[in-house]
Order: sequence, then C-alpha cells, then structure tokens
Amino acid sequence: MGKFAKWLGAGAGFTLGGPIGAIIGFVVGSFIDGVSIEDLKEEQKEYKNNEGKRRSYVESGDFEISLLILASIVIKADGHVDKRELDYVREYFVNLYGKERANNAFKLFKGIVKRKVSSRQVCMQIRQYMSHASRLQLIHFLFGIAKSDGDLKIQEEAVIAKIAYYLYVSERDFNSIKAMFLAKSESVYEILEVSKNASDAEVKKAYRKMVKKYHPDKLVGLGEEHIRGGKQKFQQIQKAYEEIKKERGI
Repeated sequence: MGKFAKWLGAGAGFTLGGPIGAIIGFVVGSFIDGVSIEDLKEEQKEYKNNEGKRRSYVESGDFEISLLILASIVIKADGHVDKRELDYVREYFVNLYGKERANNAFKLFKGIVKRKVSSRQVCMQIRQYMSHASRLQLIHFLFGIAKSDGDLKIQEEAVIAKIAYYLYVSERDFNSIKAMFLAKSESVYEILEVSKNASDAEVKKAYRKMVKKYHPDKLVGLGEEHIRGGKQKFQQIQKAYEEIKKERGI
C-alpha cells in the first residue's frame, strides 16, 4: 500500500469513521491510486496490533486530517483558491512534519479541496473527540491560512467564526485568537481577553488565566510536532503581556 497508507492509517483514529471518514474514502478512492479507505483501516488495525493499545483515541493523524478538511473550507470561502493560501498550508506542514510527511498530507489536501464539505457535520465529529485546547489550535491555524495572502477577508472570517461556533469555541476565545493576527493597538488586550481600561491587577489575572488555557502541554497527546505549533500561540500570549507591561510600566 505504500508510505501514504502507512502514514494515514497508523496516524488516524476517529477520523476514519463518520462524515470525515466518508470524505477521506472519497478522496483516496478518486485521487490516490491503489489505496482505499478499507486499506487505511487495515493499516490502522495492524498498527494497533503491533504497537498495543493507543495512548489516546485522538492521534496526531486525526488532528492533521481535521485541519486539512477545515482548511479546505476556509480557502474556498471567498469563491476561489489562492495559491498563497495553498503554499501556506504546504509550508506549515513541511515545518511541522518534515517534507515526506507533508507531501503525503498535501496529496490528500488537493483531493479534499475539490470535495464539497459540510462544516457542521465535520465539526460535530471533531468536537466529540477532540479537546478544547486542540480545537483552539485548529482555529489558530485557520486564521493563519486566511491571513497568508496578506488580508483577512470578511468571508473568511465569517467561515472561521461558523467553524468556531460548531466546535464550541467561545466568542471570547475566537476574538482572542483573531487578535493575534491583527496589527492594532488594542490587539494585545484582546489577546488577553481584557479591555484597555482593565486595572493592572485584572491584566495580571487575565494573563495567568491565558497561560493555563494555552499552555503547550495541553497538546501533549497529539505529539511533539503539535506542541511546537502550540508554542507559537503561547508566545503570542507572552508577547502581548510584555507589551502591556512596557506600556504601563508594570
């Protein structure tokens, strides 16, 4: 079955079933020669037999597949597929997983982009299995895609907002992550989920709360590569706090 089936079958858990599994089955059957969803499930069984019981039902591959499907929805939000956004997805995966694994992921992604996807059904499946911290990480990545062409379009923000709603990501969390991609003076406060009029004590309290919420250790079940991705978001929290402290002389 080759390296593609081994990568996807061994790395995925819940995403080989339900509406996401149906999408993956269509893509591998239509765009990837010699591989079927049954092959991937067999590879999954073999992996489980060889490696023993899984540490978690949500595997690194589940996060990758979820991310690729949601990315395809955002990329098509403004009616066309921008090459810069495709390049962002490819570069992100290369930096995260290395070239070989990224090539496998992008092979799958090119098929997913051509498929009509129900964001509600996909998100319902994701939120059933994926932790809140992992769902926040997905939203952060989607904003990165939307901004990769230099501009966050209204249609793209609206689609990400809908995805966040279906994933049970609160409006406060959504606005905090969005602020990480905006160059406004108020953004540092929005990132910490406080108003500019908040007291120093309230700012410090908000920072401690955000550190707990976004600490990379919350992604430990997804593998080291996703912890690195979580660190980028965590650093933005720290940077926002440092800017506020400098501004106020705390």
